[in-house]
Amino acid sequence: MNTTRGFAGRPRAARPGLPPGQYDAGDDWPVLSAEVTPDLAAADWTFRVSGLVAEPRTWDLARARRFPASAYEGDIHCVTGWSKFGVRFGGVSLDAFLEAAGPLASATHAVAYAHTGYTANLPLADLTGGRAWIAWEYDGRPLAPEHGGPARLVVPHLYFWKSVKWLAGLELLDRDRPGFWEQNGYHERGNPWEEQRYSGD
Repeated sequence: MNTTRGFAGRPRAARPGLPPGQYDAGDDWPVLSAEVTPDLAAADWTFRVSGLVAEPRTWDLARARRFPASAYEGDIHCVTGWSKFGVRFGGVSLDAFLEAAGPLASATHAVAYAHTGYTANLPLADLTGGRAWIAWEYDGRPLAPEHGGPARLVVPHLYFWKSVKWLAGLELLDRDRPGFWEQNGYHERGNPWEEQRYSGD
């Protein structure tokens, strides 16, 4: 596991909108990854939607950018305890990609996977209805590699391990299939407001 110095930074005073058990990271954005940051150029990035869909589809970054631009402005929360307020991710709503592929009625869950092989499972309901994005910008600039660039998944209402860095694809399923951290004791869903950190919480 790779971390930055900020990962174990000092807790700061609680503020409104902070989920239980979290601290405000301020200007820090700690880096926590289960794998080494890949050498992945923007020209080599692709994203595929497959599984229970009418038409499996794959996009490169240029084609992904043709969808209407969308942004998330708000807060993010890491299961390790830090929260970051007032972030802005730019990219495209995941709804646009899913609509193009056409999820089947039997699809209830998804596994998001990275170009590194990392995976995270999510209910499909947590990825639709304007609740998730593919982002390639942060604060108006290209997303840094250590934070998931060229492009990552952003699912801000769940703990941030669900927001897969270096996103490569989404496989739609008719059942839940645990991802990397879920197989290692983390909660299946990861709602920060209910402190769903570990299995059984």
